[in-house]
Amino acid sequence: MDIFAAREEDCTRTGLVQHTIDTGAAAPIRLRPHRLPLAKRQAAEELIKEMAANGVIEPSDSPWAAPVVMVRKKTGGWRPCVDYRRLNAVTRKDSYPLPRIDDALDYIAGSSWFSSLDLRSGYWQVELAAEARPKTAFTTGQGLWQFRVMPFGLCNAPATFERLMERVLKDIPRARCVVYLDDLLTHAKDFEQAVANLREVLTAIRGAGLKLNPAKCNLLARQVKFLGHVVSEKGVATDPEKVVAVGDWPPPSNVAELRSFLGLASYYRRFVKDFATVASPLHQLTNKGQRFGWTEDCAAAFEQLKTAFVSAPVLAYPDPSQPFLLDTDASNVGVGAVLSQRGEAEERMVAYYSCSLSRAERNYCVTRRELLAVVLAVRHFRPYLLGTKFLLRTDHASLTWMLNFRQPEGQVAQWLEILQEYDFEAQHRPGRQHANADPLSRRPCSADECRYCRHLEELDRGPTSAAAEPEGEDEGQEPFTAAELQQHQVSDPALGMVRDWMEAGTRPDWSAVSSQGPETKSLYSQWNNLELHGGVIYRRWRAPDGGGDILQLLVPRALRPEVLRWVHGAAGTGHFGNGKTVRRLRRRFYWPGCRQDVEIHVHCCDDCTAQKGPSQRSHAPLQQYLVGAPMERIGVDILGPFPVTDAGNRYVLVAMDYFSKWPEAYAVPDQSAVTTARTLVDEMFTRFGVPEELHSDQRRNFESQVLGEVCRRLGVRKTRTTPLHPQSDGLVERFNRTLATQLAILTSQHQRDWDQHLPLVLWAYRTAVQESSQCTPAALMFGRELRTPVDLVFGAPPEPEIAGGPEMDYFRRLRERLHTVHQLARRTLEGAGARQKRAYDTRAHGPMLGAGDRVWVFCPQRKRGLTPKLMSHWQGPGEILEQLSEVVFRVRMPGRGRRVVLHKDRLAPYHPLAPNPQTGVQPGDSLPPTPGPNGAAMDSQSRPKRTQRRPGHLLDYRVDS
Repeated sequence: MDIFAAREEDCTRTGLVQHTIDTGAAAPIRLRPHRLPLAKRQAAEELIKEMAANGVIEPSDSPWAAPVVMVRKKTGGWRPCVDYRRLNAVTRKDSYPLPRIDDALDYIAGSSWFSSLDLRSGYWQVELAAEARPKTAFTTGQGLWQFRVMPFGLCNAPATFERLMERVLKDIPRARCVVYLDDLLTHAKDFEQAVANLREVLTAIRGAGLKLNPAKCNLLARQVKFLGHVVSEKGVATDPEKVVAVGDWPPPSNVAELRSFLGLASYYRRFVKDFATVASPLHQLTNKGQRFGWTEDCAAAFEQLKTAFVSAPVLAYPDPSQPFLLDTDASNVGVGAVLSQRGEAEERMVAYYSCSLSRAERNYCVTRRELLAVVLAVRHFRPYLLGTKFLLRTDHASLTWMLNFRQPEGQVAQWLEILQEYDFEAQHRPGRQHANADPLSRRPCSADECRYCRHLEELDRGPTSAAAEPEGEDEGQEPFTAAELQQHQVSDPALGMVRDWMEAGTRPDWSAVSSQGPETKSLYSQWNNLELHGGVIYRRWRAPDGGGDILQLLVPRALRPEVLRWVHGAAGTGHFGNGKTVRRLRRRFYWPGCRQDVEIHVHCCDDCTAQKGPSQRSHAPLQQYLVGAPMERIGVDILGPFPVTDAGNRYVLVAMDYFSKWPEAYAVPDQSAVTTARTLVDEMFTRFGVPEELHSDQRRNFESQVLGEVCRRLGVRKTRTTPLHPQSDGLVERFNRTLATQLAILTSQHQRDWDQHLPLVLWAYRTAVQESSQCTPAALMFGRELRTPVDLVFGAPPEPEIAGGPEMDYFRRLRERLHTVHQLARRTLEGAGARQKRAYDTRAHGPMLGAGDRVWVFCPQRKRGLTPKLMSHWQGPGEILEQLSEVVFRVRMPGRGRRVVLHKDRLAPYHPLAPNPQTGVQPGDSLPPTPGPNGAAMDSQSRPKRTQRRPGHLLDYRVDS
């Protein structure tokens, strides 16, 4: 019994290892002690006396010092906890690995008798090296102490203790004893072997000079607690005490309480199916910057987790002699997997796995998420699956096809490369039989989201579908074998009929062909050029370059989209136009109407459109906003950045009255919301009054809460332009160009005095006659002209006299003059606006768009280190959700589905590459016309195309009348 220690003072120190603390050349760190409450202060003094008496600590004169925090133990007493975070920050880390808990539990498979052992204050049985002791110095405010043994809280303490235990048990395999730090478990199939294993372990512990805690040891039992689990011959189950704690947990009221719950719950996540998906609403509340709000989804997830833990199943031990079953599934927020094995009567679960998806991964289409679930699952269960053959089961039928994809690319290729080292068979089973894995996400994804999904949907549609894009092959390789080509030609309506003629060796009469389709008639007219090689039909064709004859493969309708992707967009073919693509195709392939199909394919190619832009772009009619008096509408913008002036200014805050064209420009040091709001109020609103409407673009400072609150309190209506459409604030944008030009003329070479010239530029602009109103901004704003140096030298021109007499007479005459000037200006502005709109609308064209239409969205991108010339500026497809005005639409953006308000000029109709069931566009059909305002077909307003005549050698066929 000398191996057990009932009290702390009975513990000894092992001589196998010593703990060291390598801080390199770091200077000593001295921290002030925390002020302890009176109740804890007395407990701390008593604990220090006891620890000193037991040889755990000793007095210190070290330059190091760390504070102490008193932590209550489960028994109700207190335990000192030294804050070693600053010491750990300068300590070189020990890379000795710690065992995985799930690996430790795997070794118990097949055992029926268990003994759990726990060391008495295990860390304190390890001596601290003499040179490391001063670095552990701590203080409670009364004296300075340092440890003689390894204390809790040091970053390398777990590695040192694990190294110790593996040295102690180096001759005992894990098949008889598993260890995790100071927790040991001996196990065996029968009682006699269990006794022998326990005796062997106790002998090794005695030889190392270690002591066990008798209160925490459970010897020769059929069921014991180990590492927070209950292990038995049936398998691994959750600890009932901790499960009860989870079941009785009240709803969290703050993030700290929620993290505490999730910490305990996550420890048992291997027992809970789809843990990541279920806990997703709770994890979102712990995100940085997320405001804590307990919603119905959070409450439902919280209760579902508690219920899952209470009813958690007993997981079986893995049996290496039996094949594994891996069931995977993916949802919109996470992936899940179940590892199981077939028992005598039923399948037994070995482990659950779940993982939340990142923001980027949530944007994946369904098929990519399903494949990602497989990759993550095999990585997690790698120790079980690598080197053995297992059965992969999924409820996503498309996944079984993707695992055998001929030419993967990009991310999918990387994932498939990871799966290549595993030996498995993929099997599809319906969702109703796939209830053990998460069946949350079986919604179909649109054909344009992912080319892999697009291919799968096309396969489901039948013989007119397209195949996946083959990339990475050169032109000399065939995507299909001769047998596959022969099968497709036989099943093709036109080629199958021609094949029957060729096998029979007779050409039928025209009367038998006249009722057939145009493809059959075309092939009939080329009968003498058709040949059969290896069971596959070819057409002999003489190339126009003067070379020899070429055998062109007659492509059946089902494979034509596949061939089109081979000749346009595959590696080595590029994304060229119609002419080059047709010539490339005809070097190998042929079918009647192939030129027209190439034109449709090139026109609808997403990669080409994203880079070059769609051919049908919009140019919406001009939308005017007419005002009738000063300060009805003010437009604001930020101009800059400019070189920093001596006054510290870098930007110009520009404001302009829409009616009078009166400009204001204020030099400011930054473009923050506070600076913008303060300048507008102090410099403009206090002089000219509060405007009825403030119009700006969507800069952050203009859309900030600060400026919004200022407008709300002053009664100003705040409006904004649509994204990336500066024409909506064209008056201010045009003045910005004028202002920048005038400043460039006046500033010096060092350009640090531009703010000093702002008043002069504004003076000149305010006294200049505007083309639109035929008045100066000063006359419309004040009813009089501002004097300039010209007026002082040559005298002011004669104008109606309003000065003189009493103040009220002056006010009356001024008001009458302003009324006359404003009335004249309004008529002039209306006429100028009408002329401008007529001139602008002559260039307006484009298709009619409406709710539900799929569109390309112009999104110019600029990223540091990348050139815009090599970036794609069109994204698609988006979807129009609502038409807000004649030229403004609410659009769901492609990708994450963000909803934005966009101008029509940034939109263009999207033409999918796959056949559209609504329009019926298929290879061989012409592009649908664009509907006009009255519903009739409308062509884009462009230069008429020249009449083109196709050369005779490019004609597909000729029919003699």
